[in-house]
Amino acid sequence: MSLPPRAVIVHRATELTELVARHGTRQQAGFFLTSRGRDLAELDARHQAQQDALATVSAAIPLDWRRAVAERNDLDRFGFGPEDVVIAVGQDGLVANVAKYLDGQPVIGINPEPARNPGVLVPHEPAAIADLLAVPNVTARTMVAASTDDGQQLIALNEVYVGHHSHQSARYRLSSPESLAERQSSSGVLVGTGTGSTGWCRSAWQERRSPLALPAPTDPALCWFVREAWPSPATGTDNTEGLLKAPDTLTITAESDLVVFGDGMESDTLTVTWGQRLEIGVAPVTLQLVV
Repeated sequence: MSLPPRAVIVHRATELTELVARHGTRQQAGFFLTSRGRDLAELDARHQAQQDALATVSAAIPLDWRRAVAERNDLDRFGFGPEDVVIAVGQDGLVANVAKYLDGQPVIGINPEPARNPGVLVPHEPAAIADLLAVPNVTARTMVAASTDDGQQLIALNEVYVGHHSHQSARYRLSSPESLAERQSSSGVLVGTGTGSTGWCRSAWQERRSPLALPAPTDPALCWFVREAWPSPATGTDNTEGLLKAPDTLTITAESDLVVFGDGMESDTLTVTWGQRLEIGVAPVTLQLVV
């Protein structure tokens, strides 16, 4: 007997919830904001918008479906199943946060604050959830994978960052598919998807006025940028950007201890020590985003 679908509602704690948790009481949180020229009413409105969206989504889930709720900070410990339908209620980044833990499950992005959130990955209003659950129209978005030579792997929707765990320079040898190898010292390496080309990678692309044509979200291709490469007698700056098409990979061999994280989730990282090799390329899985 097959299990009925399970709706997994994913959200993150609101600013109001976090502020009250930090200061102990609502009154203390209000005093803290007032002392800095802000009003608790603003956070109240945003908190209520999310609560209303969560209530609307919950009420629309079919009665014969199973259901679960996961907060952003618990995603690395949550067990997703093959029959899950994931409903992300919040900002665009929430979809990126959950995508790395999925393997083909459809994701519906619900935007509780259209006036604040661009809605690139959360394009739907809460009232649309019933129709989206009944007839989901899915598009596959490319993801990026980083794998070490000892079997560790990390997958991300927007980008993978490789660098030092603090603000020190990262030292490594970088080899691109064009057989260009270079020893570098930099602020780290970004490897992003077409989805990520609207975020951190786009910032690097614009800052250096790069001529690269950034990939689209569904293209099986990635873009990569070295951040602030430092020229010295031992390190170069010639091989600092490019495109990767599947099955090509970018190879980074560590010459200092490095960390690797995806989509800003610094709590979920890979550690690469001196001499280890890291391969970065198009992931074998895609985000199944309901559009």
